[in-house]
Order: sequence, then C-alpha cells, then structure tokens
Amino acid sequence: MDSVKVLGRIVTILPLMLVIGLYMGKRSIGELPVFDFLVVLVFGAVVGADIADPKINHIHTIVAMVAIAFLHQLIIFMKLKNRKIGKLLSFEPTVVIYNGKFLYKNIKKINYAIDNITQMLRGKGVFTIQDVEIAVIEANGQLSVKLKAEKEWATKVEVGGKITPGEYDVPIILDGVAQEKMLKRMGRDKEWMKDQLNKHSIFDIQTVFYGALTPAGKFIYSTKDEQEDLSMVPPIEH
Repeated sequence: MDSVKVLGRIVTILPLMLVIGLYMGKRSIGELPVFDFLVVLVFGAVVGADIADPKINHIHTIVAMVAIAFLHQLIIFMKLKNRKIGKLLSFEPTVVIYNGKFLYKNIKKINYAIDNITQMLRGKGVFTIQDVEIAVIEANGQLSVKLKAEKEWATKVEVGGKITPGEYDVPIILDGVAQEKMLKRMGRDKEWMKDQLNKHSIFDIQTVFYGALTPAGKFIYSTKDEQEDLSMVPPIEH
C-alpha cells in the first residue's frame, strides 16, 4: 500500500514541480545565484521527504511547495525594487584580471583557485592573460572577459592578415610553486626559471602567484605583493 502511495505522489508531484519551475522562471534554473540555489535545495528536500515517507501528509507538501515558489518570487521582486536588498542576497561581481595581471587579493577574497580561472579563460577561447583587459567573476560564478582592443577577435580572412601560430600560456608557477613537469616539457629547468625571476627583480618564488611561458619564449607573471591599484579598476554593477 505504501508503494502505491509513493507512486501516486510521484505522479502528482512531478507535474506540480514543472508548473512551479515554469512559474519561478528561467533565471532560477539557469543561473542559480546563492538565493536561488538555497530555494532549489529546500524545494528538493521538501519533495524528497514527501516521496520517501508516505506518513507525511501530502497536502502539507503541496502547500510548502507553493509557499516556497511565492516566497521566491517575492524576494526577486524586492531585489528588483531595492538594490541594497539585492546586494545583500547575492554575491558582488569581482574583478580577477585587470590589464593582463591577476588581482591576487580579489581572487583570494572569493576563494577561487587559479586553476579554475585559467580553465574558464580557456573556455572563453583565451589562452594568455596578456590579452585580457578585464575579467570578472559574476554573481553566478561565471567568468566574463573583455579583451584588449588590439586583441579583440577578427578573422584573419576578413582583415587579410598573415596566418601565424597563436600565443598561449603554459603555467610554470602556480601560487608560489614551480610546475616542474611543465618546465621540463618546455625544455626549461629551475635554474632557467630562477634566472627569469631575477631579471624581473623577483628573488623569492613564493611571492609569485602566477608565472607562465609562451611558445615564443616570453615569461609572464603576476605577484602576490605587487601594488594593486584597485582604484584604477572600473566598478562592476549587477
């Protein structure tokens, strides 16, 4: 009997979830900012408990689901009407790269690993931070990238340019740690890396947040202790 009741609940709950999901809108399904994530989490817990435990009154679950949906829409309405409330209920966009340099303090503030950011850059078709004018971690955790004007994409066929191999970063230092395997693959060693650091007046590898080598042999880096003039970084709005 309990099994039949569980099956009946699934048949009634799923259409209701579909209707409520459509009512809540694409934003809560596609972006999942922090508040929407919590709503979905609670929503799933309520539905899961109802399906798993036939002793729970089914009508109470339905009332809870409808109440969650209405509360969600009320909070969204308040966020749209009042920017202060909106900022309290969501993460602020954070600039993580500016003018070809990682902003170490900003990255540490949002607890992102440098590997995550470089992976997201590659997902945007950007393989060297030298080309980036500004990169922002948005409230939903996605990365937005603005290339430097001279690096913005135009096909070489369109401009009649000469087709040459592109540049990309090969990380050889990540958060103060030498990546020996990558150094070896690039035909370099620690002595070469130390020499490069000394040329840039860097005498302690621990101060280097990110170091990379391009196929053309150019060494690029961002340090932890360089003075980041954040006043020059343009503000990012929701």
